[in-house]
Amino acid sequence: MSICWANTDSFDEADIVIVGIPDESKSHALRKGTSEAPDKIREISSTRDTYFRDKTISLGMPFGGLKKKVFDYGNVTRNQIGEVIGKIVSKSKIPISIGGDHSISVEIIKSISKKYGSLSLVYFDAHPDFIGSTRNYYGSVFFDVLPFIDLKSSIQIGVRTPEQEEINNIKKYDLSVITPFNMLKNGFLETEKKIIDKVGKNVYVSFDMDAIDPAFAPGVSAPVPIGLRNSEAVYLLKSLAQKGITGMDIMEVCPDYDIKDRTSHLASRMIGEVISSS
Repeated sequence: MSICWANTDSFDEADIVIVGIPDESKSHALRKGTSEAPDKIREISSTRDTYFRDKTISLGMPFGGLKKKVFDYGNVTRNQIGEVIGKIVSKSKIPISIGGDHSISVEIIKSISKKYGSLSLVYFDAHPDFIGSTRNYYGSVFFDVLPFIDLKSSIQIGVRTPEQEEINNIKKYDLSVITPFNMLKNGFLETEKKIIDKVGKNVYVSFDMDAIDPAFAPGVSAPVPIGLRNSEAVYLLKSLAQKGITGMDIMEVCPDYDIKDRTSHLASRMIGEVISSS
């Protein structure tokens, strides 16, 4: 099953390529099941974002419509990430990847950086994932991608539960972080301006769904209260897509812990809104 936003069967014709990566082999979460997310998000997109009327199928369009050609590549293994993402960006197409645990982002970012050089990483997450004492797992993602990003033009958004080691690394590397409290204090439009002014030319967006408050996205592997509102998150994604991105991923949807598939549906809508703004 393809995601409902796919509107071409031709890879060569596509501007944006959807890739599922159903792997959670480097997750330490108590909640399991993120490997089921790519297929679940596709399934929900086809039932919640499409309408059947008079024996015809109508797509519930994102704001701005679908101006780009979108191809669903299907699922790939962790070992295929470098090859597949490399193929996509070599043709100047934008990959949108669906995980899986957040460690998958390391291989994606590494592959994209081979074409574009150091990336401006916009990292949405409740957790900084900035552990360096343990490597190559879903809690060390940001530390693991340091060789492939430009720290001066990178930023984390939604962080609210850092470990002490992560606080130390944030200070050590002078990493810009916007918490939900920062957004409340400074105002949403000022926060948007800060993000857009911060990032450079080659922007990559990595989105852990636990950046959003569990009131809106309960089906994640490590939920944390006091998060971003869903509308705030999507608005920021649309602003970044309008500026221009080299790629995006959505990680850590955990369907087994979702409530009436709300998180999978939100992930589908987020993808649609990014496509409409790219």
